[in-house]
Amino acid sequence: MKKTFMTSMADKSGAFLTAAKLIERRGGNITRANYNKAVDAHMLFLDVEADEDALNVIEEDLTREGYLTAKSAAKVVLLEAEVIERPGAFIPLLEVLNRSHISISYLSAQVDKGAAHQVFRMGLYIEQPEMISTLLEELSRLCPVRILQYDAGEQMLDNTVFYLNFASDIRHLLHLSQEETNEFINNANLVMHQLENRSEPPRKTFEFVNRFARFIADYSGENFQCRVTSQLLSPRVNLTVIEPPCGCTIYVLEDGPGGPLLVIDGGFSCYRRYTLRLLRQLFPDFDTRPREMFLTHSDADHLGIFPEFGVIHCSPETARIFEAEAAHLPGPREENPKTLPYYRLCKVITGFKVPMASQLQVHQPMGGAGDDLLTPLAPLDFGDLHFQVFEGPGGHVPGETLLFDEEHKIAVTGDLYLNVRDCIPAQKSYNTLAPYLMGSVNNDSAAARTLLQFLREKMDGNGWLILPGHGAVVQRTSPM
Repeated sequence: MKKTFMTSMADKSGAFLTAAKLIERRGGNITRANYNKAVDAHMLFLDVEADEDALNVIEEDLTREGYLTAKSAAKVVLLEAEVIERPGAFIPLLEVLNRSHISISYLSAQVDKGAAHQVFRMGLYIEQPEMISTLLEELSRLCPVRILQYDAGEQMLDNTVFYLNFASDIRHLLHLSQEETNEFINNANLVMHQLENRSEPPRKTFEFVNRFARFIADYSGENFQCRVTSQLLSPRVNLTVIEPPCGCTIYVLEDGPGGPLLVIDGGFSCYRRYTLRLLRQLFPDFDTRPREMFLTHSDADHLGIFPEFGVIHCSPETARIFEAEAAHLPGPREENPKTLPYYRLCKVITGFKVPMASQLQVHQPMGGAGDDLLTPLAPLDFGDLHFQVFEGPGGHVPGETLLFDEEHKIAVTGDLYLNVRDCIPAQKSYNTLAPYLMGSVNNDSAAARTLLQFLREKMDGNGWLILPGHGAVVQRTSPM
């Protein structure tokens, strides 16, 4: 292991030689020596590698010989700060250090011509170790900070270093701004505290958050490989099913060859261009076709390609959620303290956006045959399909919407039913992440179970074709 010793050298020849021999005698190896007269005319920083017992003996020897003073409780932290390339950009960091009475024992900067950022490496000499965590957090709010070397003996410092390095990794992985990175870390920490209440170890939480972020990043570009299937729904309407590696299943209904399209749900926003690339392969004239969209609910993994549609069908509650989001007010996922941090993480990771009010065609409630479970909304006709539209009780999320074509026995369930038996492998792995990080993907699990039981009684074994929120279509002869 490595330890930094802040030694005070006598102003005479041989002082460093004597210290070096003390260290060598105990099997220590000096890996870095740093002297800066501007900090202290007698101060020499030594990084020493040895096993823990040897380092303890070296510290005793150096103390006995007068090389370590009462200041030896001080810490030296070597960090890297990535500062925007513009005049004066480094000054706010120096002001923070000055306010905190922190000396710089080492400074190195290299600016590449034309680069957007410059990287500073600094050794910070901190006499009050208890302030290190606060200092590093304050610096990280100004710019990306990465810890290169530190004395890991302090648990609080060790945790701070973990946070900052984790933030740096995520920032570069997802190409986040500093503000987005701070938002990400804050909500990752909230998730950790929630899971600690369930006796989950903190590092496991961050492992899952990291897996979630890397999963989204890893399946971009050429790795965005979907399972695509197709079948007739009626004499006029053909169904194309797109199952992405992560996010909802996307359904494209086509009213005859070359006819209008109705797209149900749209995946994650971060995959928009890859989804559009696939749609243009499947429907070469996609951009010029008459096309509309139907959203089963407002979750981030269902909205992705909404900017491509002038008309988006949704329920009244879904429209209200979008209105709140546009006004930077909390939606139902953010009003629920259990789902708030995960959902905000999801928004940062996936580039979440919501439709404009001018795009929305809201299906208003109808009088008549409603009950406490389902509220009938204005119907939706497409080709020779005639969908009854219902708003659910909010078990999965308020505004959840279901479509039923009783004549052709077709049901669109959104996330009230997931076909976990038949998912592509990537989707199956992805489906394990949100339930762990959220505790439950449902806003009201009891209401969700009640509605799912209703769906099973209505459709299971009765020849219905079920279009679930995730996974493959459940064929008419298959059980739910």
